[in-house]
Amino acid sequence: MKFLTRLGWAGWAAFGLMAVPTLADAALLVGNTRGNNVVLFDEISGDFLGDLIPDNGLLDSPDTFVYGPDGNLYISSGTTPENSAILRFTPEGKFIDVFASGNGLFRPYGIAFGPDGNLYVSSFLSDQILRYDGTTGAFIDVFAERQGEVADGLNGPNGLLFGPDGHLYVTTQGSVAVNGAADFSFGLPSIILRYDIATQVGAVFAEQPTPSPDSFGFVSFLGLVTDPISGDLFVSDFANGIRRYDFLTGTLLDELSTNYTSSVPSSSFIGSLAFSPEGDLFTVGFNIASNIGSILKYDAATKERVLLTDSSPQLQRPIGILYATQNATKPVPEPFALWGLVAVAGSLAISRRRI
Repeated sequence: MKFLTRLGWAGWAAFGLMAVPTLADAALLVGNTRGNNVVLFDEISGDFLGDLIPDNGLLDSPDTFVYGPDGNLYISSGTTPENSAILRFTPEGKFIDVFASGNGLFRPYGIAFGPDGNLYVSSFLSDQILRYDGTTGAFIDVFAERQGEVADGLNGPNGLLFGPDGHLYVTTQGSVAVNGAADFSFGLPSIILRYDIATQVGAVFAEQPTPSPDSFGFVSFLGLVTDPISGDLFVSDFANGIRRYDFLTGTLLDELSTNYTSSVPSSSFIGSLAFSPEGDLFTVGFNIASNIGSILKYDAATKERVLLTDSSPQLQRPIGILYATQNATKPVPEPFALWGLVAVAGSLAISRRRI
């Protein structure tokens, strides 16, 4: 599963001639929140394959990306109310447009297309989930928002995923947005919420688990993804670890360590998750001392971890990861959700996650 040669892409008047890598079969897309770009890695060898979207002034701390119903790539970007937006690109990395923005969107993290055809976006620094028309990008409404400082609320919304039941699953970091910053002083837990999109009513799906013994003593849920083999829910913890839940009961089934630096507390913090169709699980992490990232792979059958890419300078505080196929019109679909793929102490003041 290698890449073909880099092909020239003419046009893109705003940025001139650029070279675009073309997928031969499948690869990993990784978003750099410090590099402001999206890069490509071979999913078998872990080799760096080039930029899909270079640092050209379009992206600002890209966080999450998904394929939309139209086959295009949607990326959450921005760190201020003025530049927070969902940008749309072709699968080859050509900029199409600013698909959705405004209406209170402030530091977008998770994005997901719903069974109703609409686009849902977690607005981290306004503690809201905003809903946009999935075809036009027009704002529809504030789907959900934090109501006070309560433990079971939408406190620092992060990753989004539609489950097999059609409900929206949301990870929260346990923070409260105060004057454009994430405040963790309220002591709220990091949990998983589940929303009925018809009624817009949410409830706790999974409470905050015990922190990983390799962590700094906290939990910060991030990415969500469905295992294509078992149908279980996998959730990454920025502080360390991946947890596996039963989608029907919310029961915690298993925990996987992501401490690839072997230091305790772990100096490796973790980003989002992605599955291959065969059931191999991928995640990205970075060393908090350098922000240099690595890619981890877990075997489909055993969930044994290997370091696919170790401390690559092309990975600059990576968070988003996506498994992509070769054909632009055939992105890998999320099981049960064919409308898209979702892909989430000293230096503890890394805001428990990242901004």
